[in-house]
Amino acid sequence: MYTKVMIDSINRLEETRDNRMKQELSLLTSREKEKLLHKFHPDYQPGTLKELKIGPNKGERVIYEIANLFEAYSQINPNKFDISKIDYDVDVFIIGGGGAGASAALIAQEKGVSVLLATKLRLGDSNTMMAQGGIQAADKPNDSPPMHYLDVIGGGGFHNTPELVNVLVRDAPETIVWLEDLGVMFDKENDGTMITIHGGGTSRKRMHSARDYTGGEIMKTLRDEVKNRGIDIIEFSPAIELLTDDEKCTGAILYNLETEEYVVVRAKTTILATGGAGRLHVQDFPTSNHYGATADGLVIAYRAGSPVIFMDNIQYHPTGAAFPEQIVGLLVTEKCRGLGAQLVNIDGDRFIYELETRDVESAAIIKECTERNKGIKAPNGMIGVWLDTPMIDIIHGGGTIQKKLPAMYRQYQRFDIDMSKEPLLVYPTQHFQNGGIIVNEKAETKIENLYAAGEVEGGVHGRNRLMGNSLLECIVFGIRAGKNAALKAKEIERGKLTLQHIKRYHIELKDANIETDIMSPMLLPDYRRNETIARMIDI
Repeated sequence: MYTKVMIDSINRLEETRDNRMKQELSLLTSREKEKLLHKFHPDYQPGTLKELKIGPNKGERVIYEIANLFEAYSQINPNKFDISKIDYDVDVFIIGGGGAGASAALIAQEKGVSVLLATKLRLGDSNTMMAQGGIQAADKPNDSPPMHYLDVIGGGGFHNTPELVNVLVRDAPETIVWLEDLGVMFDKENDGTMITIHGGGTSRKRMHSARDYTGGEIMKTLRDEVKNRGIDIIEFSPAIELLTDDEKCTGAILYNLETEEYVVVRAKTTILATGGAGRLHVQDFPTSNHYGATADGLVIAYRAGSPVIFMDNIQYHPTGAAFPEQIVGLLVTEKCRGLGAQLVNIDGDRFIYELETRDVESAAIIKECTERNKGIKAPNGMIGVWLDTPMIDIIHGGGTIQKKLPAMYRQYQRFDIDMSKEPLLVYPTQHFQNGGIIVNEKAETKIENLYAAGEVEGGVHGRNRLMGNSLLECIVFGIRAGKNAALKAKEIERGKLTLQHIKRYHIELKDANIETDIMSPMLLPDYRRNETIARMIDI
């Protein structure tokens, strides 16, 4: 499976291991970090941003791939689409079936309102399900929400929205309690004490986990609870547009992927929990994201007039799988580095402290593989660096990997790679949408009666997210969105259903002389090769 170059490099890695175990690398200084990021991080490369010509963020520069979806026409013709037939009429309508959407649904139902949840794929098919390493919460005697706050702000480059970070860290301990009460099985010591470990950029061990499938454990618990409580669910039905009435959100239009029918939902309040944009493959990077992560919520909210923030940067997880080809882009969880695995180049040398923030870590790996030409080329053509995972068992004792990283171990075992004995080839992968829709502490957007929770919202993480804060954000703001949307629904009447905002947006596109054949939201990525598409056209 390995080339001679790879085998020779592994031999050097093993020869340097004893010395590396004694080696202590210092954190980079602020100046060193800035220099590294500006030269090697993908966000800083020329040609990656595009200035928006229309919409609430007109004049700002955003990721090129997202800008193309913003400056596109709707999937429907607002002059011909019939919205007179209402298929569902509810108090709270939740769009998205991941951690944020499920949490919002549970809380909203508890407030005594009617709830409908629609999701693009199946309930639970989300980035939440794929999250591995853990969820942060400052609930140990040597820790506190203020310390968590400082870590989040520092990790985000001091660009975060302070009020949102305050909500995140303050609600974190009770969020863990809420999840555990629902049945989430967190890792514990024999006496019942929660096990916590470090993540990159954290000053305290506050990462709670369920082995290395924390998101899966949380999502399965939430999914079962939503179903057991009888909450109405529509699957395989992404939202393609919001409905508005004088700048107030009054519901949404769904498109059923199975029947190819449109579904009109009227709602007093609507919650967007549609996740991120990983399947846009920004700058052609591989991605760790699930199949439905195509920025749908961003697009329909922006078209309706909701401004976004920090859409000029993406989080690349430093350790995406670079080999074997079948799993390129999937995560090698940060928990590996938290347990002692080291990043090593072709010569067997460490080149960065493994628990720097993710942006710095990614930039360092890219530098090693490009400028320094110290990467290792795999048979699939990918170039990466080694993650010396056997060190985990050496440090903590044999069997630690199988006990604490069972999902990761099995992922590689399928391809005859034993990560307790062999290092893993890794390279940065598109992982998280740092920015998103602007919200306040109540999870309210700038559009009345429209809320947002989870990865689709922006401001919490600034320009770089720390490990374990995405799962936390999903649950904290999902709970807040569900509560506040339900309380608001009790106070207001149902509004009219119009598509005026789409008509205005299409006029803006024409006035700005934007010529495009793109229609958005994307809904699903297309992985067909050009020659395959050509053959289909010929047929």
